[in-house]
Amino acid sequence: MDLLCNAYSTASDDDDEPQHLAPSKRPRPEPPRSHTKPLSVTEPPIPGRYISKRERAALASASASASVSRASDPSPPSSVATMPVVGSILDSDLSHDILSSLRHQTKGRAGVGKLSERLSVALNGHSKAVNVVQWSTSHAHLLASVGMDHTICIWSVWSRDQKKARVLNYHNAAVKDVKWSPQGLFVISCRYDCSSRLIDVESGLETQVFKEDQVVGVIKFHPNNSNLFLSGGSKGFLRLWDIRVGKVVHEYIRGLGPVLDIEFTIDAKQFISSSDISKGNISENSIIVWDISRQVPLSNQVYVEAYTCPCIRCHPFDSYFVAQSNGNYIAIFSSKPPFKLDKYKRYEGHGVSGFPIKCNFSSDGEMLVSGSSDGCIYFYNSRSTELIKKIEAYEQACIDVAFHPTMPNVVASCSWSGDVSVFE
Repeated sequence: MDLLCNAYSTASDDDDEPQHLAPSKRPRPEPPRSHTKPLSVTEPPIPGRYISKRERAALASASASASVSRASDPSPPSSVATMPVVGSILDSDLSHDILSSLRHQTKGRAGVGKLSERLSVALNGHSKAVNVVQWSTSHAHLLASVGMDHTICIWSVWSRDQKKARVLNYHNAAVKDVKWSPQGLFVISCRYDCSSRLIDVESGLETQVFKEDQVVGVIKFHPNNSNLFLSGGSKGFLRLWDIRVGKVVHEYIRGLGPVLDIEFTIDAKQFISSSDISKGNISENSIIVWDISRQVPLSNQVYVEAYTCPCIRCHPFDSYFVAQSNGNYIAIFSSKPPFKLDKYKRYEGHGVSGFPIKCNFSSDGEMLVSGSSDGCIYFYNSRSTELIKKIEAYEQACIDVAFHPTMPNVVASCSWSGDVSVFE
């Protein structure tokens, strides 16, 4: 047994000090080098394997270094930022025919013979549902779209090269609404991150952020003063902001449910709000007409049906407005006191079915176009409420449809599946 112990005994790594042996006359042969892979400090040791002091010290040192590294940089690795400028917003890239139509086309009447008939341009860029599309009135070849994928896209619709001109990723949550500034190449957007953001489209840079204590669901520029805009949100607060000072100048309080839409009247002295009354069961607050300067409601018994209205639109010339109802119809109201509901006329044929389906008037006011839960686009005669035309556009719900500001035969639309399309 002593011979076996002497044969297998070696200097242990656990010894505090190395043994000093008497020098030998003959040099001791070097032990054969081990070809086994050294233990990695990042790999766990094999269960049951003996770990020497040196290895334990190395493992402890590596663990301490990793802890310090995590403490100094607690945030997760950020994704690579997307450059906002991906194409041109200039109209010099357009064909001669389109450029001529944009520059010389007046706001003609949207007659039956001029209605959109076919898909002209398919714009692919959103990965989730698209909530809003809006044409620029000052640069009519540009279209803005926002979606649940946190993205704002600016499209040069008829560009011969790159149709996607800007990709704006300044929000960390789904984007609910976007509006072009009447001054030109600026858009303001709002989303689930409780903020509204003003963005310079030409440079692709964010210029101002307006923070709130609620999810902002809808925004609207004042028609006569581009320095003012209205916002409405999930807590029912309606606020009028001044861009020049970045602060709220008026607040409209009523104890409402989440605000679904807002719209200024023709004279811009009042605005109309639509709220979700499903939780409060108070249908009289579904649609309210407000006095802007006095900050008081002029009427709160406009619509007493037990349906929410995801969209409000005023006629561009006549004294009435419409409300898209979850009852699968569009109701008509007078925009003069006492703001009565027209009980004899409504726009019917399309479906809403709980989707935030929007509708819009043509620039001359002759036509009303609406999306639908069945994926179709519906064109109505605004005066007679007669259904004029129906286009099968998408397999999923068509959320928003907007007439071009100068070409009455062109509409842009978007779908719940993330499609953006232009029909002519």
